[in-house]
Amino acid sequence: MTQLSVNLNKVALVRNARGGGRPDVAALGRVCLDAGAAGLTLHPRPDGRHALAADADALAAVAAEAGRELNVEANPFAPPAQTDGYAYPGLVEIARRARPAQATLVPDAAGQLTSDHGWDLARDGDRLRPVIEELKDLGCRVSLFVDADPATVAAAAAVGADRVELYTGPYAHAFADGHPAPFLDRHRASAEAARAAGLGVNAGHDLDLANLGPYLAAVPGVDEVSIGQALVADALERGLAAAVRAYLDVIGGA
Repeated sequence: MTQLSVNLNKVALVRNARGGGRPDVAALGRVCLDAGAAGLTLHPRPDGRHALAADADALAAVAAEAGRELNVEANPFAPPAQTDGYAYPGLVEIARRARPAQATLVPDAAGQLTSDHGWDLARDGDRLRPVIEELKDLGCRVSLFVDADPATVAAAAAVGADRVELYTGPYAHAFADGHPAPFLDRHRASAEAARAAGLGVNAGHDLDLANLGPYLAAVPGVDEVSIGQALVADALERGLAAAVRAYLDVIGGA
């Protein structure tokens, strides 16, 4: 069955808005795992606007204690940076310290509001290959964030990735507009191409309680979905544990 990894960036965003330690990212990570989530996700960015490198260290301990997975997302080419006293060490150094089960490589630019496109592997494949090897040497499973395109998915295997994460933002927008079928067809074909190339399949971005079930029903064999924004928004109404269980119910029903 598809596994749920809860992205806690928005929890960190609320904490950072006032400083201090509340809400406690690690404590709420435990709540998610106790409610049945298979793992936790963070995407630290160089400007430190939400998840921080220290959060990866803390959640690595939480996940290890529970026997679950930590997934750390970032652009591996973003260099170490200093922003208002926050020192961002870079993805590889975060992975070296936290040893996440999975590292998801995302091509977002500095200051980008959120991830909105996948890798261009014809352009970046050669640069990614040594980074992937280094992360694998640290014990990380490596996933590449890609657009739903069978040719790109096949290329991900050639650069050494273990999985791809299919970018579901365009599907979510089409679902909201009432015309998701072409996007589901593209994601299904991409997932099939990934399997044929020996890759696992993750999916994420803008998935929610309404569009997740139809997606999983149409795109079989998805190993993991990473959900943050919508789940945290639902948690404001339902409570965090109940929100996690609601997403697990949708996954089970699909």
